[in-house]
Amino acid sequence: MSQQKTSSRGIRINEIYLSVQGESTFAGEPCIFIRTTGCPLRCSYCDTAYAFTEGSHHTLEGIMSSVRNLTIPFRQGKPIVEITGGEPLIQSACLDLLTLLCDDGYTVLLETSGAFETASVDIRVHKILDLKCPGSGENEAIHWANLESLCATDEIKFVIAAEEDYEWAKEQVLDRELHRLCPVLFSWASPLSPNQRDKSLKPFPLKFHGISRRDLVARILADGLPVKFQLQLHKVIWDPSERSV
Repeated sequence: MSQQKTSSRGIRINEIYLSVQGESTFAGEPCIFIRTTGCPLRCSYCDTAYAFTEGSHHTLEGIMSSVRNLTIPFRQGKPIVEITGGEPLIQSACLDLLTLLCDDGYTVLLETSGAFETASVDIRVHKILDLKCPGSGENEAIHWANLESLCATDEIKFVIAAEEDYEWAKEQVLDRELHRLCPVLFSWASPLSPNQRDKSLKPFPLKFHGISRRDLVARILADGLPVKFQLQLHKVIWDPSERSV
């Protein structure tokens, strides 16, 4: 998929807030989140559908100012910064923002769906590449060429919502030896509450079999997979439907 053209000095932003990182190998660390507006995918388990359309235009200078203000309480060092969505890479100015944040000395994470080209992302950014499993309904959107530009500091994530997702993800890890590229995360898909399920989301495949977090861990251990299991930590701390956490 190609990026949408936007102003080189501005991005549509849904929210900017300070919390702790809920996923990835950085889980538990203080993190400033920049959530962008817009995403062409409609994954069956998406819990941020409000970011599909909600948001307003921010200049890059304004975004940097907001990030610096949220950094003020930290007496030593800086929190990490993650750009997430939605899908950040549909807005071309996101590439400029990533570079500005790196230049300012932040450790920068990019959470991306894996459907858009990432080779142009600043090499200093930690890319978290979400490879969509079949249960998402968006499996065909994967831009496989992104694997070629991964570095050891990047991460690959599979969101597992079904037994069939697990088997597919296991096959990708072993056949492509993904664990030799960077850390690989198996993330359990938390069930959506009724108020989280947007009507535009893809339906969960009828013939698929849901998987519990306990069963997912048991399968990882039984198969000896070279992956890291993860839960969404913020959903353990706060209500799963709460925003800006």
